[in-house]
Formats: sequence, C-alpha cells, structure tokens
Amino acid sequence: MQPYNKNLKYNARQLRNNMTEAEQKLWLRLRQKQLLGLQFYRQKPILNFIVDFYCPAASLIIECDGSQHLNEKGLKYDLLRDQALTQLNLTVLRFNNLQILHELDAVVQTIENVILSQHADNPS
Repeated sequence: MQPYNKNLKYNARQLRNNMTEAEQKLWLRLRQKQLLGLQFYRQKPILNFIVDFYCPAASLIIECDGSQHLNEKGLKYDLLRDQALTQLNLTVLRFNNLQILHELDAVVQTIENVILSQHADNPS
C-alpha cells in the first residue's frame, strides 16, 4: 500500500464524482479489470497527491492532462510530482485529454504495452 495523506480522501471523492470527459472515457476501458485483468483505482491519494488512475499490481499511475499542464507552472509541478512518485518505484504515464478523446485505442494499447514490458523485465 502506498503512503497517502488521509486529508485528501474528501477531495478524491469529489474528483471521482466530477471526472473530466477524458477521464470518464478512459475509466470505461480500465474499470472492472478489463485491461489485462488488473485492478485500477481512480482519483487515488498517494503521498500528498491525487493521481487520476492507479494500478497497484503494475506499480502504474496514469495521468490525464488538460491544458493547465502545458504552461510553465504546470510542467514544473508535474515534473516534481512525477519525481516524487517515481521514488516510490511507480511508473507515471501522461496522456493529454485530446489523445484520450481522439485516440483512445492507441492510449489503451500504450498502457498495455508498458505493463507487459514491465512484466517481461521482471517476471514473477
């Protein structure tokens, strides 16, 4: 189990209830163990962050980035956030909302490829 700030629980619940269109679309492909039989969680608190999607079995975080992530402040924050999460041995994948909305199959294939390559590198 990853460390998290329990004070973020309410905020995470609010985010789950108000997902963006891109998050909703990707969630429909990740939920109920549809992808490689793996459990994903949405809007999961880890450390002092709330990540969009988290798969503990694959040590994988998936972020859906809107336009606020493309400015200098957003890019700096994301870099610091990704570094902190990577220190927990988590892989962070980022997709912008337009990729998810217009190229969903390619996004899902990329996620699957990353998971499969991690497993090939570290077979159980």
